[in-house]
Amino acid sequence: MDIESAKTLGMAIVVGLGVIGPGIGIGIVAGKALEAMGRNPEAAGKITPWMFVGIAFSEALAIFALVIGFIIKFT
Repeated sequence: MDIESAKTLGMAIVVGLGVIGPGIGIGIVAGKALEAMGRNPEAAGKITPWMFVGIAFSEALAIFALVIGFIIKFT
């Protein structure tokens, strides 16, 4: 295996494993927020902004994994 193939494989593994956690986290955050809104519809205005904050923090981890993958690939 040459170095370029190893870099491509390394990037694929890092990004693939790096987005699993945030994907699961975003699903849990959105599901729990919808469950809370279903139980108490009047609180939807208070729950929705915090849901988006949780999604943004989770998504940031996936972006970090993508950046690390690009560092592996292009250095």
